[in-house]
Amino acid sequence: MRFQTPLVPATLIRRYKRFLADCRLADGREVTAHCANPGSMLGLADPGARIWLEPNDDPKKKLKFGWRLVEHDNGHFTGVDTSVPNRALRAALEARAIPELAQYGTVRPEVKYGQASRVDFLLGQDGAPDAYVEVKSVTLSRAPGLAEFPDSVTARGARHLGDLAAMATQGHRAVMLYLVQRTDCVRFAVAADIDPTYARACAAAHAAGVETLVYTTRISPEAIEIGPPIDHVDSLPLALSAQAD
Repeated sequence: MRFQTPLVPATLIRRYKRFLADCRLADGREVTAHCANPGSMLGLADPGARIWLEPNDDPKKKLKFGWRLVEHDNGHFTGVDTSVPNRALRAALEARAIPELAQYGTVRPEVKYGQASRVDFLLGQDGAPDAYVEVKSVTLSRAPGLAEFPDSVTARGARHLGDLAAMATQGHRAVMLYLVQRTDCVRFAVAADIDPTYARACAAAHAAGVETLVYTTRISPEAIEIGPPIDHVDSLPLALSAQAD
């Protein structure tokens, strides 16, 4: 997925009200950018961070910049736009580029299911059980090479796992796909210490037959593309430990 307009570098001044970020461009101008990320952005929103913004000239948009990337000191990138995973994954699913889901020829986004939820993708194919696929954007890393989710308490995320578990028990395929929007991670785990309830929901979903897939991304100021899968550190012991606390 290529960015619609070339990104420009900037320095983060502050993030506030979750969806706003004051930034300083290379020419010294200060602008306010839209931050398409409702999460805590733990470790990504420190003042002084080098970031990348996408300009726009859409007269319907009040803010003329969108915050897309954080560039780290080691040359790696993190994508902070939480809408990217769904867009990138839809293209990959339609191209049958995800091997575990390549058998499906029909890709339907945002289909109602469960308890007042909409599944990110409902996949269909004659002769195969429907596949319900939820997608989560992963941006947290607290240890070298390890990506974690979530970065804050997410009741919505736990509810989605419960909905997937219900689909699995009904005989459908149910898949939780974590898309790691970082280029510096080679492993993934659930952050049970941040949200024990989510960890317990992971354990219950696993027991119900929900599948877990973890894919990386290739990120540059030009584009974000889905990369290869990475190891999923067994988070079940973490979840069971959290359940006992």
